[in-house]
Amino acid sequence: MNATETSDFPPSLLDIALFYTEAGVDEAIGEQPVDRTVAPPPKPVAKQQPAVAVPAAVAAALGAAAQPSPPQVTLGSGVQAALAARAPQPVSLTAQAAETAATSAARACDSIAELEAAIRAFEGCGLKATATNTVIARGNPQARLMIVGEAPGRDEDAQGLPFVGESGQLLDKMLKAIGRDESNVYISNMLFWRPPGNRDPSTEEIVACRPFIERLIELVQPKVLVCTGKFSTATLLGTTQGITRVRGRWHDYTRGDVTVPAMPMLHPAYLLRQPGVKREAWRDMLELAAKLDELGV
Repeated sequence: MNATETSDFPPSLLDIALFYTEAGVDEAIGEQPVDRTVAPPPKPVAKQQPAVAVPAAVAAALGAAAQPSPPQVTLGSGVQAALAARAPQPVSLTAQAAETAATSAARACDSIAELEAAIRAFEGCGLKATATNTVIARGNPQARLMIVGEAPGRDEDAQGLPFVGESGQLLDKMLKAIGRDESNVYISNMLFWRPPGNRDPSTEEIVACRPFIERLIELVQPKVLVCTGKFSTATLLGTTQGITRVRGRWHDYTRGDVTVPAMPMLHPAYLLRQPGVKREAWRDMLELAAKLDELGV
C-alpha cells in the first residue's frame, strides 16, 4: 500500500452494502443467519401438483447429455460434504450440446403444456441453478398478439411469471391503452431463468433457450409478434442494428413456411430509466394497434 492509499478496518456498513451490490446481490433471502457448517434439517414433503408428463421423445432428447455433472466432494470433511450437498451443481453441457438437446426436445413437443414440461426438465442452461423459479409465460395462449421480452427479473423470478415487476406493470398499462390485457395477449421471454443481478444474457444462455421460445411461437401461432428489447429483437429478427434504430418499424419473423409481422419495441424497463422516450413508445403502440385492427385480431 502506498502513502496515498488508506484502509479502514473493519469496513463500514455502507462499504459492505456497496460490495454486495456490485457483486449482484440485490435481495435478502432470509431474516435470520444460517449456520452453513451443519447439515440442514430435512425438508417437509411438498404437496405434489398435477404435472404434464414429458413425452418419451422429449425425455430421450434431454437424456443423459442434459444431466448435471456429479458433485465432487471430499468425503473426509463433514463440513465440505454439508456445503456441497446444499450448493447447486453446474451443468457440464457445451453451448452446442445444449442447443442440440433443446432443439430435439422442443421439436418433440406437440402442445404448449408439453413444451412447458420440457423447459422445466431442461438442464442445459446454467441460469437454472441460481434461479428460484422457471418463468415461461402468462396471458392467453390462444391470443393473436404475442410479446417476447428478454429475461426474468427479481419479481418475475420470485413469482414464476414474466413481466410482473415494475416494468411489467408499465407494459400492462401500455397494453390497456390500446384495449389489450391478459385475455387477448400472450407474454413470454427469450430466457426462462433470471440472470444473477439482472445482468445481460450471455450468448450461451440465449443459444440454449432459443429453440424453446421459437417452438413456443410456433405453437401459439400469433398473428402479430412484438419483440421488446435488444436481445429479443436481435435473436428473433436477426438484426444487428440497435433497438433504438429498428423500433417502430415492421419486420418479418419467418420460421419455416410461416411469416409473422413483428414489431421491435423499447423494453418497458428502458422506459422507466429514460422516461423522455415514452413519446416514441406511444407512437409504436399506436402503430401496433393499427396493425391489429387491420388484421382484425
